[in-house]
Amino acid sequence: MGSEGSAGVVVPRNFRLLEELERGEKGIGDGTVSYGMDDADDIYMRSWTGTIIGPPNTVHEGRIYQLKLFCDTDYPDKPPTVRFQARVNMTCVNQETGMVDPSRFPMLGNWRREHTMEDILISLKKEMSAPQNRRLHQPHEGNDDQRVEQKGLAIRCVIM
Repeated sequence: MGSEGSAGVVVPRNFRLLEELERGEKGIGDGTVSYGMDDADDIYMRSWTGTIIGPPNTVHEGRIYQLKLFCDTDYPDKPPTVRFQARVNMTCVNQETGMVDPSRFPMLGNWRREHTMEDILISLKKEMSAPQNRRLHQPHEGNDDQRVEQKGLAIRCVIM
């Protein structure tokens, strides 16, 4: 069940975020997307870190991208701000700031309350595979130490 029950009941912000936190801690799907809260003492649960492992057969393959998601007090009615920590070349990302541009990323631009941080990360990963992004030259800085062997990844996921 999502944020709205069958009777149209709106789940309060903190219940919704606790639901997302629990889901993030359990791990998602194939382990190539994850997220968690930055500061367990922040009662407003605003600051989150997401991770995306670049999809295969793209220039992003094997790269680990860290993102900051900021859920202001109007989340989930309004989308969080999303920013890549390292430089990435994608059509929906501002090259100077790393911010994901809502006008170029439909999930943020056409935000619906039932969308989650997980949805955003999965959608960004799909965007990496899109024709306009899959072969874009990526900045070299700092990415050598952010590469991961897919074999090592599979082993790490089993251990967790």
